[in-house]
Amino acid sequence: MAVPSTVGVLGGGRMGAGIAHAFCTAGAAVVVVERDDDAASAAYDRVASALAKSVERATVSESLADLTGRLSVSTDYAAFAAAGLVVEAVPEDFGLKAAALAAVEEQLDPQAWLASNTSSLSVTELAQKLQRPERFCGLHFFNPVPASALIEVVLGKQTSEELAEAAVSWARDLGKTPVTVNDAPGFASSRLGVAIALEAMRMVEEGVASAEDIDAAMVLGYKHPTGPLRTTDIVGLDVRLGIAEYLASTLGPRFEPPQILRDKVALGELGRKSGKGFFDWS
Repeated sequence: MAVPSTVGVLGGGRMGAGIAHAFCTAGAAVVVVERDDDAASAAYDRVASALAKSVERATVSESLADLTGRLSVSTDYAAFAAAGLVVEAVPEDFGLKAAALAAVEEQLDPQAWLASNTSSLSVTELAQKLQRPERFCGLHFFNPVPASALIEVVLGKQTSEELAEAAVSWARDLGKTPVTVNDAPGFASSRLGVAIALEAMRMVEEGVASAEDIDAAMVLGYKHPTGPLRTTDIVGLDVRLGIAEYLASTLGPRFEPPQILRDKVALGELGRKSGKGFFDWS
């Protein structure tokens, strides 16, 4: 199934903008909805900047004018009315996501699809808040979206087979490699990635080695493109903390966040976005 001709993205932050960029370069008209005019304007600039870089690098064949001509922003959920698919990309909070998804669904054609970019929350539980749970799945994009080769397709208990097949097809049309997982806390990627990152943090905390040397061991010894602590800085320590707390509540104490993570978040050391995390990004 081809990418829908019109795709909506709820939330125009770093992840939402990346998702919008991916669908726009795949040929879809994209509408991004944000909470207010300032956020909507910032989202447009974020996506347009990413599109400009794609044009400069010749990774797309269209002109910037053609690409941005398919991009629009709004503060009204009604702007999703024509969308064949909407991807939710709001912060990783169950109540916030559930309310947002239900509000979006109210605006959609009954034949439209709905997806969440959640990296750890239960797709099945989010679907319980919807009128058409069979038309809902997880589409877990990775940061930064333009450079990432992976999309995790997460199937809730009521996700239809038609949507499961369509989501895999969309991922390939976006130039990504899909992996399909059944709904479980942290899915496959977050569960494994966070487990490694938390252990790396404990090693820093215990003085086993520096953050630089721990990351080098994983990059050089295991061929990881980026070490677990630098990846944590890129994702955001606050994001990792939230995921770890959720996994600890569902899977047990092996995912309990180490004190060094809690302390850094409390100090505002959130990684690249704040200028400092386990590394200095200033």
